Amino acid sequence: MAAIAANRTELLQIADAVARDKSIDKQVVLGAMEEAMQKAAKARYGAENEIKVEIDPKTGETHVSRYLHVVEAVENDKIEISLADAQARNPSAMIGDIIAETLPPVEFTRIAAQAAKQVIVQNVREAERARQYDEYKDRIGEIIHGIVKRSEFGSVVVDLGRAEGVVRRDEMIPRENFRAGDRIRAYIYDVRKETRGPQIFLSRSHPQFMVRLFAQEVPEIYDGIIEIRAVARDPGSRAKIAVISKDSSIDPVGACVGMRGVRVQAVVQELQGERIDIIPWSGEAATFIVNALAPAEVSKVVLDEDAHRVEVVVPDEQLSLAIGRRGQNVRLASQLTGWQIDILTEAEESERRQKEFATRTALFMESLDVDETVAQLLASEGFGEIEDVAYVDLHDLASVEGFDEETAQELQSRAVEFIEARNKEMDDKRRELGVEDAVLEVDGVTTAMAAALGEHEIKTLEDLAGCATDDLLGYYEITKDKERVRIAGALEGFDLTADDANAIIMKARVKAGWIEAPVEEEVAADGEEVAEDNGEAPEAEA
Repeated sequence: MAAIAANRTELLQIADAVARDKSIDKQVVLGAMEEAMQKAAKARYGAENEIKVEIDPKTGETHVSRYLHVVEAVENDKIEISLADAQARNPSAMIGDIIAETLPPVEFTRIAAQAAKQVIVQNVREAERARQYDEYKDRIGEIIHGIVKRSEFGSVVVDLGRAEGVVRRDEMIPRENFRAGDRIRAYIYDVRKETRGPQIFLSRSHPQFMVRLFAQEVPEIYDGIIEIRAVARDPGSRAKIAVISKDSSIDPVGACVGMRGVRVQAVVQELQGERIDIIPWSGEAATFIVNALAPAEVSKVVLDEDAHRVEVVVPDEQLSLAIGRRGQNVRLASQLTGWQIDILTEAEESERRQKEFATRTALFMESLDVDETVAQLLASEGFGEIEDVAYVDLHDLASVEGFDEETAQELQSRAVEFIEARNKEMDDKRRELGVEDAVLEVDGVTTAMAAALGEHEIKTLEDLAGCATDDLLGYYEITKDKERVRIAGALEGFDLTADDANAIIMKARVKAGWIEAPVEEEVAADGEEVAEDNGEAPEAEA
């Protein structure tokens, strides 16, 4: 090997050349050479010897030394030396010291030189990989330029100058093709250490790729005056971005579009013609959702904050525009806002409201034994269930137009009687099904729920404690014919969320003794526990 056989000057020249070529520290290369020479020296003098090789980085002179530990009684003369022999060489030597014995330079055989070469190549390669990882791990989130080197199974390998990156097939914009030698811009979304070296993963379909492109084209975004709050993309087809300005004098949408659309067109061109909707961000969910559905016009928005779901009503002629081709517009709006969006036409909403009104009217007529006029008055005032009538404030019920206090009291009395009768019926059914009382004692379980549980063979506290959320709420199952079939849950139809069902199961497990109840102690400001209210005033300190 040239590096081993070279004289002092050539040794340093080779180290300099390798360091420059691989963009690593020269000392790393010299360290690799020292390790290679050390391995050859051990092969020459014996592997049990403690040998160290040092190369002077200024002169290139090589020093080969064997280390001997000073001991009282020598057990291994390869690595130990007696105190008397050590003091003969150095009078100040003491037990525990290390004596360095200079050895003559090693003459490399062909096999030793080949082994030394492998050590140097391996060490230099590891140093190069470490340098690449350290350089690019802090550049995640940047856009990088490179030249396409080759294609492998649909993925593109990119030469980044001092490393290689890869754009996998699923990170490419659909229908775009790159050939060897093409210039490419991509977003660094991950850098990982792997056995074969650091892997730099690039993307052109990542939402943040578009954000970074806008930052390059729009100075106000780069300066932080305009902020892109949310992004949703169908790569190569359509995208929506929500922007907001920290300066009220600057229009965020106009700044991103640019004069005659020059700024947004630069981004569109890079993204292979991807259509981009730029909308103003709003802290009010309803306003933001209306903006996100542009260019469709919205007539009405109804938010369900608990389910994080929104019902949007649009004019009949705007339905196809609101949904978009293959549902693209509403899907992107949902991704952008984070809300589940349901689209209805005005005709559909009117029909549904009429059905709900008729259903509530019929419920009140049957349950409260009232005529259609009274039932319609209750339904039109927003009463949806018998419980609403039974437990509402009497003054609120009496304030309904056409009602007086006597009528309100009679309605509440009938509502309470109906609920009690229904509960007794459900309780009798629960007992007939063999559902034990302990199930009904679980917080959140009503008599109607207990009866429903019994119909699904959940009859004991242990049965309920052993349930999963899907057992209560239902789930979908794929049959052998690959059909999606709905499996009903025991409490399906009781308007329970997954959190509600899970809470019931956990409380059943606590009551059954399977797990311990979480400790929730109220603590006073001074750190002492607050005594429970037993109706007595605390004793005053003397």
